This record gives sequence, structure tokens and C-alpha cells, in this order.
Amino acid sequence: MAGRPPIRVDTHLHLTRWWPDLPHTAYRPDLDYTTAGLLREMDAAGIERGLVIQVHEAPNAADALEESRSIREASGGRLLPVVTVDPTRGPETIDRAIAQWEEDPGLAGIKLFPGYLPFYPHDPRLAPLYEFAHRRGLPVLIHQGDTLDRKGLVKFARPIEVDEVAVRYPDVAFVLCHFGNPWIEEAAELVYKDENVYADTSGLLAPPSAPYFERMVEQCRARLLSAIVSIGSADRVLYGSDWPLEELRVAVGLVDGLELPPEDRRRILGANAARLFRLASRAAPASGSS
Repeated sequence: MAGRPPIRVDTHLHLTRWWPDLPHTAYRPDLDYTTAGLLREMDAAGIERGLVIQVHEAPNAADALEESRSIREASGGRLLPVVTVDPTRGPETIDRAIAQWEEDPGLAGIKLFPGYLPFYPHDPRLAPLYEFAHRRGLPVLIHQGDTLDRKGLVKFARPIEVDEVAVRYPDVAFVLCHFGNPWIEEAAELVYKDENVYADTSGLLAPPSAPYFERMVEQCRARLLSAIVSIGSADRVLYGSDWPLEELRVAVGLVDGLELPPEDRRRILGANAARLFRLASRAAPASGSS
């Protein structure tokens, strides 16, 4: 629409009562960790829509889905749910989760947490989940790289481990969260090779109070730019923050500062996500944020 600013979409947000140790993991300890607080931060950063990702600490799919629905309603449709399940709890847990998800037509995607949990993305137990994603046209986001939990095993969270399922399920879109950090080059290879693989920019920066923060931003931009050049396109790169770990303003600034054509930055900040998650086909969000 003429005169309307380009859409901005944050593809990686967390807002849940099961978030681990908020005072020590949020980018600032006094963060307003509520739907209203998140919407205010989104408004300040010019972000129209967001995907709120459930965490694997939730006790079960039913409770997590109830919480996701309440956030979606409280946000006037601006915050859309991304569901998750722990496959290490067994096939019955996956089947129960899928049965719950079947009842909700408003899901935006599915998230898996290898690394935090001891499984590979190509675990055979996940076949019903990928088939459900295919049937519903839902992207599958996969945690990649470093974990907030020091007991996590990052061997399960390397981008190369996603290649097998990307090839096996060519009609399912897979998102490499955190651009595979520290394996950004490896993630770029998958995005280049597999046309159904995307990568997001979430969780790449520490809080601004961290030592060497400005150097960290500079280095991160250089690595992202190198990855995008290797891919040869910005069409499957998505902006994400990992809020409350990362401030939205800072996460947007990381992308805004990339030495790319303005149209590429617009794609990363929202147009790619709007296409992938079919946001144009969903009901328009409420104009207010309360």
C-alpha cells in the first residue's frame, strides 16, 4: 500500500511463565515481561507482528497452547504462537501434542530444541511432527548452536544435522535459529544448498552492558554479511531478537547496520517472514497495543 512503511516481523520472541530465571537471563533485570510490555517495545522498534515461541520447560502441550492463545488474544493478533514438544518424552507425547495442535488453526509454526534436549533433528520419532508440519504448511524452527543452559549438548544443534530432514521433507520450510552460531558458515551452506532452509538473526548479541559489546556488534555484522554473500541472496534470512534475551532495538539495529541494499534489509526485517508465515493471509492486527 502506498505510503505505508514496510512490515517488520520479529520471528523469535519468548513470553511465558516458564521462562528460566528471568532476572538473570533477560537483557535487563527490571524488564516488563508482559504482553503489554512486549508490545510497547515492539512499537518503539517499529515491529508490527511477532512470533512467540513456547519453551520446552512447559509441562505439556495443552497448558502451553492455552498460554499461547491468551497471549495472541491479549495482543489483538499481533503475537502469534509457535508450539513445541519434547520428543525425548516418547512418541505418545508427540502424538498428544499434535492432537492438541490440530484444534488450533492459528498456529504460526513449530519449534524444536535440540541441544537443550538430547536429540537430533533427524530423530525418527519426529516423523509425525514433520508430516503434520507438511500437512498444515507450518515452518519448523530448530534451535541451533550455543545454549543458555550450560548442561546443554551443542553436538545435537549443529546446522549440518538439519540437512537430512531438509532433503527428506522438501515441502517443509526449516528455520535455523540463531543462524547456527557459532557455525554461521555451516548454516549459510544449508541455506545456499537447500531451498527450503532459512536462517534467523536471533540471539546473536549479549546485552549492551557486556564487555566488548561494540566490537561484538561489529564482528557479528561482518559474519552475517559474509554468510549472506555466500548464500547469494537475502531472501531466506529472517530478523529475530530472542527477546527477553536481546533488546528489540538492538536486534533491529544489527540488521539495519548491514551493508546491504535497503531492499535486502527490508526483506530481512519483515518481508521474508510475512511471505514464509503467510502473515498477509491472516487477519490484520488491532491498531492499538493495549
